Amino acid sequence: MDGISLSLWLLRLLFLLFLYLFLLAVVRVLVRDLRAASREPEAELGRLQVVASPGGEPRAGTVLALDAITTLGRDVNNTIVVDDQFASSDHAVLTFRGRTWYVEDLESTNGTYVNGTPVDGVSPLGYGDELQIGQVRLRLDRARR
Repeated sequence: MDGISLSLWLLRLLFLLFLYLFLLAVVRVLVRDLRAASREPEAELGRLQVVASPGGEPRAGTVLALDAITTLGRDVNNTIVVDDQFASSDHAVLTFRGRTWYVEDLESTNGTYVNGTPVDGVSPLGYGDELQIGQVRLRLDRARR
């Protein structure tokens, strides 16, 4: 073997070594993220506390845990069922994106309100804000740690 062939073989082996080291680093990061994700389902993202509920359900003072996507309305298939005659069957949806909550009115008959202001499309929702669906008022609170 001459010097050029030997150099090419050495270069190929170094390339393969760096490729395998890179793949090993990627696998380590993925495993670490998967382990962290498996511990997080218990963590609450936020909660809604019922401030007023003239119709009964959910009762005032009730605290409801929120998922990343939480639907609200009269239909029993919603994440949070609001038993109020002025609430639509699929009234609104709360979504958690990044570090912010957003509320979207799902073309309900009587509308969705944040701090007394009607929601048009998608609107950000901050901790401490009051969400009104029909006659039911709910306050967004931080999750307990």
